[in-house]
Amino acid sequence: MAQKEDSYDVIVLGGGPAGLTAAIYTARFGLRTLIVDGDRLGGKSWGPHRIENYPGFPEGITGTELMDKFIEQAKKFGTEFKKETVVGLLPMGGSQMVQTRGGFYEAKAVVVATGIQKKQLSIPGEMEYKGRGVSYCAICDAPFFRGKTVAVVGAGEEAVEDALKLTDFADKIYAIPGGEGYKAGLKELHELLGHEKVMLIEGADPESIGGNALVEHIALKGGEIDRLKVDGVFIILETVPTTSLLTDAGIGTDARSCILVDKNQTTNVEGVFAAGDCVCGGMQVVTAAGEGGMAGLAALRYIKSAKSD
Repeated sequence: MAQKEDSYDVIVLGGGPAGLTAAIYTARFGLRTLIVDGDRLGGKSWGPHRIENYPGFPEGITGTELMDKFIEQAKKFGTEFKKETVVGLLPMGGSQMVQTRGGFYEAKAVVVATGIQKKQLSIPGEMEYKGRGVSYCAICDAPFFRGKTVAVVGAGEEAVEDALKLTDFADKIYAIPGGEGYKAGLKELHELLGHEKVMLIEGADPESIGGNALVEHIALKGGEIDRLKVDGVFIILETVPTTSLLTDAGIGTDARSCILVDKNQTTNVEGVFAAGDCVCGGMQVVTAAGEGGMAGLAALRYIKSAKSD
């Protein structure tokens, strides 16, 4: 019996590297696959920044070029795409109902690859210099700042951890927790503030980021210093939790709102799998792609098993 137009074998929520890879695997095996993403395909990996650690590209490749290749490959195998915002996920016993602002879509299996969103400062220059000195991930971009001077903005545990990672590369790190200072009880804070490369900037909030082709300075307000010469600004604020649709669907998460999965990227909800940054694994393009492949294979096995039953 033919499938309804709005019925799919697999629906992938999110079009970043994890979601695109999952779709490549399921579509290649002949499963009718739909990617739903309300934003630009490629997720936060899409952009002018250079990726130097993705296997197969020894000279490096821009995020835009790499993600365009992912998209092209997913389309080659027949993946369908809808640019819609997902507002609900309802398990229905043997199938999943995905609700978007544009309608309802049914699937035998769903792969959640929604990523995470970092809070932004929303100050002048932040978006202009994103990928040109402004970063939201030290583990991703720290090697680009070897021998440079950087500022790390943020008052939480991730900001402290990323600032410490940067001490392996940068020559000088300005730690800027903001006017209220660091949160109490951060386990690595003493180590950070005692590091010879780190200078604490107290009582000041970022006001703007500026430069020419690349970042050259950050302006501050409220403190004794109003301008710092830097080569990069790492904005490490709290993450925005994955949307409430996961909670409504009963998908298990931890205290950080990371989706809980087993070694096959399977969640606690039958027929629902998850991959990429939303499971808070390696937080790299290559790990997201690997998890996406695992999730796609797990969805394939699940659908085959359901058919045999």
